[in-house]
Amino acid sequence: MTSYDVVIIGAGNAALTSALAARENGASVLILEKAPEHEKGGNSYFTAGGFRFCYDNVEDVATDVLTDLSPAERDQIVLPKHDRQVFYDALMKVTKHQANEEMAWRLIDNSRPTMVWLRNHGIRFIPMFGRQSFMVDGKHHFYGGVNIEAVGGGSGLVEAEIRRALQIGCEIRYDTAATRLIQDKNKKITGLEISSPDGIETINARSIVLACGGFESNPEMRARYLGPGWDLARVRGTKHNMGDGIKMAIDIGARAYGNWSGCHSVGWDISAPEYGDYEVLDNFQKHSYPWGIMVNTDGNRFVDEGEDLRNHTYVKFGREIMKQPNRTAIQIFDQKTIPLLRDEYRIRQVTKVSGNTIAELAQELEINVSALTKTIDEFNAACKPGNFNPSILDGVATTGLNPNKTNWALPVDEPPFEAFITTTGVTFTFGGLKVDEKGSVLDNNNRSISGLFAAGELVGGLFYENYPGGSGLMAGAVYGKIAGENAASHAIGNSKDTSH
Repeated sequence: MTSYDVVIIGAGNAALTSALAARENGASVLILEKAPEHEKGGNSYFTAGGFRFCYDNVEDVATDVLTDLSPAERDQIVLPKHDRQVFYDALMKVTKHQANEEMAWRLIDNSRPTMVWLRNHGIRFIPMFGRQSFMVDGKHHFYGGVNIEAVGGGSGLVEAEIRRALQIGCEIRYDTAATRLIQDKNKKITGLEISSPDGIETINARSIVLACGGFESNPEMRARYLGPGWDLARVRGTKHNMGDGIKMAIDIGARAYGNWSGCHSVGWDISAPEYGDYEVLDNFQKHSYPWGIMVNTDGNRFVDEGEDLRNHTYVKFGREIMKQPNRTAIQIFDQKTIPLLRDEYRIRQVTKVSGNTIAELAQELEINVSALTKTIDEFNAACKPGNFNPSILDGVATTGLNPNKTNWALPVDEPPFEAFITTTGVTFTFGGLKVDEKGSVLDNNNRSISGLFAAGELVGGLFYENYPGGSGLMAGAVYGKIAGENAASHAIGNSKDTSH
């Protein structure tokens, strides 16, 4: 076929949910994946597969999302309430109330129904036992709002969504990039130009959904929009997200929107490759820093490691690492907290050193011994007694430091010590296109571009400077479903108009 009702550009979570929604609403659907099949899935493939959505408790969510939980498993889980107000407060807190209010509520209020919809399409979910809970009094106490993941993580999510898309009649073409959007004289989308190993081709389409990621894989655009030095950052995920969808839309008058100088970035193993590894996936991340301290290569602390729950700080700290000498941060733990570290600290590819003394550790790290020793001594002296509890903001803090550590402040004094060396890993960019309530892309006069829709990373307006964990996949699914439904409605409506 060279003519479709809906063409989806991209094959990550946002694209695939768009495809599912468009197909179940009666449209013929083609999915274009720029990457070869073995590199499919965009950044979604590299995630842990965690979703942030609204629920009251484990009994509530077990009815329609965690449907595979046994009664015994339910009894072992303590899942804090995460209703629409909690979700809203978390999003607005980390974005400093810069997130678009209408977009925020659209995400929040559609989050639970979209999870149920995905479950009905065969996507299975489980609690994130290994990463988002701690055993307290014999039960798994979850924290931070992103507590449920797709089975198999991000790769499992993508594989399940592709399997379902093919099952219901969508078509996928790999190694095929969209290169240009085509409009008629009335500026209505009529198709697109594509490039594949077979050459250049034109495909007719009544609707197009752009869901092919941001510009995080493009070093030139990173330096231009994120700032000097960002061209040198590692990329956590796919090498294929070069900003193509954003550029194609802007070329036909789409409105740029959102935080173009901001991105999702994290502490990332310094030995990780330039782009994501399809075997290691997201395990190069190092997210247990709240239980220890972080120093730069001068031996100085530079953030409050216990400022908030990890899910609310790991993205902003990625940017802070970029500001440090050599774009490097070192996470240091002692034997009290090493048992709390996430599994990603135990992979074969980890970059770490050990020492029986802080001086020995500093020598192994090749940083100034007296500087690191002074930092550790001052930190230990500033720690005050308290009831350490990793599953809540426990208020166990230091005093007299700059910066202080405001939660989980335990002295680093039980050898042997372990230090993990990290840099910044870019996940996705926050700047993109403006869409309306139907997912339709708006032009510079805030008019919808007929037949053009967008979802996922390349939609601007939700995330500014920071990001609450688990909201990226959720936003991709919510806005993907909306875009797919409305793309199908537009295409089929136009088809009926044409037939008369």
